Amino acid sequence: MSDNHLLEKTLWQAADKLRSNMDAAEYKHVVLGLIFLKYISDAFNELYQKLSEDKDDLGADPEDKDEYTAERVFYVPPNARWKWLQGRAKLTTVGKDIDDAMDAIEKDNPSLKGVLPKDYARPALDKTKLGELIDLIGSINLSKDSNGNGNSKGRDVLGFVFEYFLGQFADAEGKKGGQFYTPQSIVKLLVEMLAPEAQKRVYDGCCGSGGMFVQSERFVELHEHRKGQISIFGQESNPTTYKLARMNLAIRGIEAKIELGDTLLDDKLPDVKVDYILANPPFNISDYSIKKDDHRWKYGVPPAGNANYAWLQHYISKLAPGGLAGIVLANGSMSSDTNTEGEIRKTLIEKDFVDCMVALPSQLFYNTQIPACLWFLARDKSNGKFRNRSGNILFIDAREKGTMISRRQRELTDEDIMFLGAIYHSWKSKNWEKDYEDVPGLCKSVPIDDVRKNNYVLMPGRYIDFEKEEDDGELFEEKMSKLTSELKEQMDRAKELDIQITKHLTSIGFNI
Repeated sequence: MSDNHLLEKTLWQAADKLRSNMDAAEYKHVVLGLIFLKYISDAFNELYQKLSEDKDDLGADPEDKDEYTAERVFYVPPNARWKWLQGRAKLTTVGKDIDDAMDAIEKDNPSLKGVLPKDYARPALDKTKLGELIDLIGSINLSKDSNGNGNSKGRDVLGFVFEYFLGQFADAEGKKGGQFYTPQSIVKLLVEMLAPEAQKRVYDGCCGSGGMFVQSERFVELHEHRKGQISIFGQESNPTTYKLARMNLAIRGIEAKIELGDTLLDDKLPDVKVDYILANPPFNISDYSIKKDDHRWKYGVPPAGNANYAWLQHYISKLAPGGLAGIVLANGSMSSDTNTEGEIRKTLIEKDFVDCMVALPSQLFYNTQIPACLWFLARDKSNGKFRNRSGNILFIDAREKGTMISRRQRELTDEDIMFLGAIYHSWKSKNWEKDYEDVPGLCKSVPIDDVRKNNYVLMPGRYIDFEKEEDDGELFEEKMSKLTSELKEQMDRAKELDIQITKHLTSIGFNI
């Protein structure tokens, strides 16, 4: 277990002990709001210290808001700085102090307006527990500074803690919590397979807490050593989750254009076309609204009882030329013929949008046991960046991948993710004939004509060959004779045991 993960786990266990009778959904905002406050205060303190040191030589003013804006750091007013708040943690007024701090931060940083939680003064929130929580979060600091000033390493840990807590709250809340959080291993798999590049645009129309964006940024930073080099666009319908996303991105220093609203009913970014889409829309949602004359439904009006094909068409409408999309959907989307779904799927296949289908293992999600799959869509399979894949679809069966991390939760390992990503990349490669090969039980490249013959069903198991059992070289007749002999011996032994059991029962007065 890494040092970071150990710290995260320890902090979660400690924080959870302070929860008392508070519901996880309510407690979530208390904790995450404080972690965010600690993060921006540490970032501010780091720059404040530097500006103070440069005050005489360079004329820097540590209280000038513009100094912080120029460095993409939030300005934190005196009554919102962590050191000041922690000094008041034992006071009965600490709740109001935090609310005032959140108000002051929003006032001085317009980009955070309406984002931060401000309900710490409510009577139901135990102020003693709140003070203990402030002290606990205050311990997340790797700086050796005796004054408690933060540093970039410590702030990075805070970012990971925020992300870890999001996952833990999703687990604690069950079905409800999973609505705002996609398990990290699934996000990593989407990102690994799409491999977003710097200077490109990324979109998620149901962005939840922003995990897809965080991981995309991390991928670019890891592979191209460039941070803040992707343009991010998103929309989220839940106001509370929308605020979580804004905080999650801010804590990572990621700039993004995130809109609040119902994506299917009212696309707030109608003119945005992107290079990459990563999304996990709600599975099989039946309670949704659309405008039937919407330009997005050019391949068929989605049925009223299921939004899966509304999401698929929406995301296709967002792809720029050469754009790629990775979308998590319920397995039913691969074969359903309900109402217009079968016809829409047929049209999407015939238009050659479907690039790759992945069947996922069970038990990956916090909120549902519904089997899931990944749809990878391509606006143009012959755009020149990769080989021309026109008229072909890659099918991958990953149902046997992953490892159980609890009695009810499975997780794809980093090795699984790299392995599955490599299959897709080798298939798309211009050297694919050398790099890629069909593997029975795992993957197969299939011409669309075969999909037509299977009534446009996209379930990988329909196309991938079964693994052949290894031939042991023994003739069938010899094998059957051996097995029959072994069976007879076992049956004879069973008869002997029955006789012995009957004798023992009779000896103690029980006749059968």
